[in-house]
Amino acid sequence: MGVLLEIKNLNIEYLGISNEISSTVAVDNVSLKINQGEIYALAGESGCGKTSIAKAITKLIPIKSGEILFNGKNIFEIKKEYPNFVQMIFQNPYSSLNPKMKIKDILKEPLDINTTLNIQEKKSKIEEILFETGLKSTCLNLYPHEFSGGQRQRLAIARALILSPQLLIADEPVSALDASIQAQILNLLKDLKQKKNLTILFISHDMSVIKFLSDKIGIMNNGKLIEENYAGTVFRLPKEDYTKKLLNAVPVLKNFE
Repeated sequence: MGVLLEIKNLNIEYLGISNEISSTVAVDNVSLKINQGEIYALAGESGCGKTSIAKAITKLIPIKSGEILFNGKNIFEIKKEYPNFVQMIFQNPYSSLNPKMKIKDILKEPLDINTTLNIQEKKSKIEEILFETGLKSTCLNLYPHEFSGGQRQRLAIARALILSPQLLIADEPVSALDASIQAQILNLLKDLKQKKNLTILFISHDMSVIKFLSDKIGIMNNGKLIEENYAGTVFRLPKEDYTKKLLNAVPVLKNFE
């Protein structure tokens, strides 16, 4: 398994709104590697820098220093074709889907911008991705507000996968969903990973979700990557006290007496 994404000494800062307010360090000298075909989970509490790393990989925010390499090439040297390689699912599907667009237009737009497919090829691609994400073609003439939260997240996944990316970034994709719907979405991501040989960067503060899904885990705290290992090892033999606290915070269900 080759390295698909490599981050080297990444630093990200958010500038203060005035000269009197200093900048905030969001990511502090983070280095990591994500292998082709694996699910790598970034874990940690809110504000630890997980989402900043995801947004840097997708070029949504600038970096202060360091390198992000995709297939060995600096991502800032990859221009118009980059969306074909890397896509992201956001935490709130309703805010990431244009409420004024029908589903057929939401799914067609990435194909219009990033491909040279003809009308029939686009139609086939849309029908295929709907089937793979558990949606019906009858949804194409509806608007995002006409769906449940779980269905909207499936639509967000469909839109992210419509360009057949190699790397899918999932930023807290189930945290706003009910437990039963969470399980459906997580199983869907697992199935899609197998069928499409996807590489997934999964971001969450929920260690029980991460245990179910991930192959490898990186633990973030105050902008730093403090621990990294295969999932089984992190859960059995955590090294850092902070990691132990995260694991101890996972609720354990006991049988009623």
